[in-house]
Amino acid sequence: MESEQKVKGMIVMNEKQIKLQSRQEVQDFVQAAGKCNFDIDISYDRIVIDAKSFLGVLGLGVSRVLKVTYCGMNNEFEDTVQKYQVA
Repeated sequence: MESEQKVKGMIVMNEKQIKLQSRQEVQDFVQAAGKCNFDIDISYDRIVIDAKSFLGVLGLGVSRVLKVTYCGMNNEFEDTVQKYQVA
């Protein structure tokens, strides 16, 4: 499930679902998140982790559908999320 709202004058909350298949994909994702000047959370079930933490994201496990939640815009990060996004 993906939701993206764009409302003028309001904070925009983005939620996307991604799947990271390998340690290298986790590293790619975390590097892109680290370049953002806004908070990014990644979650699985009830566990919520800072998406800028390599060990935290890796600890959620690979090959699971993870939810990414953030308020902000960074083109490189958007491209990375889109690369790993599930339908």
